[in-house]
Amino acid sequence: MGLFDRFKRQPSAGQLAAQGDAEHLANWAHSHEGVEAFVEPETAVTEVTVVLVDKYGEWTRRRVGGERGARKLGEDLKIPVYDVRKTRYPQRMRDYDERQRIQRKRAREHELRDGS
Repeated sequence: MGLFDRFKRQPSAGQLAAQGDAEHLANWAHSHEGVEAFVEPETAVTEVTVVLVDKYGEWTRRRVGGERGARKLGEDLKIPVYDVRKTRYPQRMRDYDERQRIQRKRAREHELRDGS
């Protein structure tokens, strides 16, 4: 260990979490087709977040470091960024959630019927 190594600034837990969130979003966007970003406003309990939605409606949500972070994410990933307060969530996202709900219900019914 060098003389000044102990004085090097270590990333905070928040910075590490933000980096992890950014990596997750980038990886997710690269592994899905037709991805768009929807910026969600800060609330009393959450920071500004972004929801990435692919062309089938599958989605993921993470913190992005505010409105500016969301816009930068869109630029970096070359995807459109929308303000969810203005555009609302896309219908395909709601349709995807409904399909997932139906599949979970069918799986539970199958488990009950088969005694698994």
